[in-house]
Amino acid sequence: MRSPIILTALLMLLASLAPGCKYQRPSAPDAAEVPQPSDQGLAIATDESPPVAKPPQADPDSETAHTGEQAPQTQKPGAIAAPADVAAPPPDAARTPTGLASKVLQPGTGQQRPGPNDQVTVHYTGWTTDGEMFDSSVLRGEPARFPLGGVIPGWTEGLQLMVVGEKRRLWIPETLAYAGKPNRPQGMLVFDVELIDILHAPQTPPDVAAIPADAQTQPSGLATRVLTPGTGTEHPAVGDVVTVHYSGWTTNGQMFDSSVLRGEAVTIGVDQVIPGWTEALQLMVVGEKRRLWIPEALAYQGRPGAPQGMLVFDVELVSFTPMPKAPPHVDAPPPEAETTASGLASLVLTQGSGSRHPSADSVVVVHYSGWTTDGNLFDTSLKRGKPITFPLDSVIAGWTEGVQLMVEGEKRRFWIPEALAYQGRPGAPQGMLVFDVELLQIIDPAPAADAAPSVW
Repeated sequence: MRSPIILTALLMLLASLAPGCKYQRPSAPDAAEVPQPSDQGLAIATDESPPVAKPPQADPDSETAHTGEQAPQTQKPGAIAAPADVAAPPPDAARTPTGLASKVLQPGTGQQRPGPNDQVTVHYTGWTTDGEMFDSSVLRGEPARFPLGGVIPGWTEGLQLMVVGEKRRLWIPETLAYAGKPNRPQGMLVFDVELIDILHAPQTPPDVAAIPADAQTQPSGLATRVLTPGTGTEHPAVGDVVTVHYSGWTTNGQMFDSSVLRGEAVTIGVDQVIPGWTEALQLMVVGEKRRLWIPEALAYQGRPGAPQGMLVFDVELVSFTPMPKAPPHVDAPPPEAETTASGLASLVLTQGSGSRHPSADSVVVVHYSGWTTDGNLFDTSLKRGKPITFPLDSVIAGWTEGVQLMVEGEKRRFWIPEALAYQGRPGAPQGMLVFDVELLQIIDPAPAADAAPSVW
């Protein structure tokens, strides 16, 4: 029985991960070398399920040769024929001081040109000078989208010459392409590129180089300034989950990441980000936009491959979800709790609307939160923002027994003794565990499950 692990992504600024340029790789261009996810990635690994009774089993399908890198395509039937001037730029091609040559094939309809931090959407086809086509978004039938600062220099320079609607042929010398990099197209490359759209990056703030006098500086060295007052009144706490839009720059004005440019806000844990973010988010209210100057000691501390030195972020707090607090009697069941012969204790918190109970082989949909007896919240579906679905016979014994006592719509608190939980298994929560469980749906009969939920 396999155990899927769900990975959620985007800024996520893990304290152990750097918030580098984590843009979505387009379906190419390999020749344009859009950056791949790396340890600068903004990704949180979460799990989508309650604790299981036994260690997750290896997934035989989890290993794959697919890495996300698209190898250059070789010439094949249906390839787009090379232009007549693929071997060398013609006399009427325009040339820049870097050696890039280009020729407008179709005038554009737009007025603005992209900047080096902007994101562009293009159609393109690429050939080597012997006329072999190695890649084409046109043949795939889907345009490519990528940050202009994340591609080979010839693309970064050439696309800044263009306007929306324009189609241009680029002759990119090897020094502006792959510079002889193995397993990449070699020598001068020729591209026909059509600029479809530009998504302009946020402007670099004028005060990225140094903390301004009107910023508020905390004892830690974090400096902030409110750009837009918020509409909320409460502040996130450590452990809460926030949804934010943000852009980040180094002190030389280089933007290294932006959820705004990706067009999608990011949801992260307040305690799952670099220290400067953890501190700053607790100062904010919903609707507020704030500029942060984060000293290196509260950022990446010189970690190789991560943005270096002081970092500047504009952060907008879109919303936040407080995490559940430890319930009363978390250390032991209260006298009014019902106790079964196995030692499982439970207390109904909200009466259900259903009439039937799940069986041991049912699939159920639940929301849940779990604590150790010292009040430490070790897992909650609320932090992931959606309920979980799992076969009831695949979880720890206390869950299998306890959820069968419930009806749909019911919310119940369980005190699960260690013998019905993890039995001292290393790496799992220890001792008696306390769960609040809301049974949302019973699915019968249970389908042939190919995925047992797993947290640990």
